[in-house]
Amino acid sequence: MIENGAMTKILLIEDDNRLSAFIQKGLEEHLYSVTSISTGYEALAITQDISFDLIILDIMLPDISGFQICLALRERKITTSIIILSALDTTEEKIKGLQAGADDYLGKPFHFEELLARINAQIRRKSFEQGITDSQKYADLEINMAEQSASRAGKTLFLSPREYKLLLFLLKNRERVVTRTQIAEAVWDIHFNTHTNVVDVYINYLRNKIDKGFQFSLIHTVKGRGYLFKHKEE
Repeated sequence: MIENGAMTKILLIEDDNRLSAFIQKGLEEHLYSVTSISTGYEALAITQDISFDLIILDIMLPDISGFQICLALRERKITTSIIILSALDTTEEKIKGLQAGADDYLGKPFHFEELLARINAQIRRKSFEQGITDSQKYADLEINMAEQSASRAGKTLFLSPREYKLLLFLLKNRERVVTRTQIAEAVWDIHFNTHTNVVDVYINYLRNKIDKGFQFSLIHTVKGRGYLFKHKEE
């Protein structure tokens, strides 16, 4: 990824023409390549044929909701970073968006510089994922980045996009303790206090898939600190 946005392709899905033009102009001034559309069905169609580096998505569109678009893209195994940009700004709506598969959620009205910072954070996150080799092994776990798949002891692991992203983060930070805050910022890019246990919930989801029934555990709780991803014989 080239710095300052050069050559980075962004899909903007926003039906407010004035806001869309404002965002597009601002991003293009920072050397991003922006494709702007105004409906959900256009979004589903264009993402069939073109790969984007990042998607900015409104929730209240004239045909289908941004939540439905998120779910549809994730069901199609499209892992492009998605930032929801919406006037629906309650904690409940933010949680709904993240659970639908969005990577970040920014309420309207917003400061353009904050949107730009969120975009850059997602690009940095993708760069770390690309830094993991196409096929990486740790203990009896294997990650295939090209296929977006994982297996353990030869057994395929069926992970959701969020669980897969969480596993990548833990794998990158293996053999060192990571806090819940670090996980939330890296995997969800959460910038608000939800007072929820979403990190613990997804750690448990992942444990049930990659640890349960295997010879030894890879995910360990470090009381009062966070989690440790390490090969430790039981």
